[in-house]
Amino acid sequence: MSVDLKTLVQFCDTRCRRTEVADFPGAENGLQIENSGQVTRVAAAVDAGLVPFQKAVATGVDFLIVHHGLFWNPVQPITGANYAKLKTAMDGNLAVYSSHLPLDAHPEIGNNRLLANALGLAVEDWFLEHEGTPIAAIAGGLEGRDDLKQRLRKAFPAGFQSIEFGSAEIRRAAILTGSGRSALATLTQQGVDTLITGELRQEHFNFAQEQQLNLYTCGHYATEVFGVKALAAECAAKFGLDWSFIGTDCPL
Repeated sequence: MSVDLKTLVQFCDTRCRRTEVADFPGAENGLQIENSGQVTRVAAAVDAGLVPFQKAVATGVDFLIVHHGLFWNPVQPITGANYAKLKTAMDGNLAVYSSHLPLDAHPEIGNNRLLANALGLAVEDWFLEHEGTPIAAIAGGLEGRDDLKQRLRKAFPAGFQSIEFGSAEIRRAAILTGSGRSALATLTQQGVDTLITGELRQEHFNFAQEQQLNLYTCGHYATEVFGVKALAAECAAKFGLDWSFIGTDCPL
């Protein structure tokens, strides 16, 4: 089985609402590298890195969906590692498709929604608008802080860390996968004192003490595997293709 590259890209663009959801300056969502025009095997990876590209090519993948794409500010010259990545993809007939904020904020296959699902929580609201699109979720269904910690440890046995200065009687928690620092200042406005995220900075320990917050970090990478997997699975089901996830065991 094979599908036309343009047809697959159009499906991904529509499903991710690529033209509707603005991203951070410099991010370029959508098709970043094209191939010869046909796709026979789909894969997902969190990052557009050299190793994911090499693994994709080695396993016959010709359409790779990533969350963190190739293009950010500032623009980088095509030398060294950048050259090696592009050459690997082009020599291997590998198309690369990136979806960043659109695949964080998506109400069905976004990282925040699917992280809530993985924890057995129900998304009750959205907040933290970026150019009109809320990119963080608020989830309920908790029985307190110990209940939440138990769920997090089970879902993220390797990278889970906790900072607890908020209430032990939490019922709702904010969720922002990847980097969570942009949500911190708005938590109290949402009526929550708890954030589930991927990573924070050292300074946020003091912030949590001063603002009486519960902060739970689970790993930037680990919290952002969900969306790319879901999109790859939908592509495969829609067009009758095989798909796989290319992991890199990133601990951060």
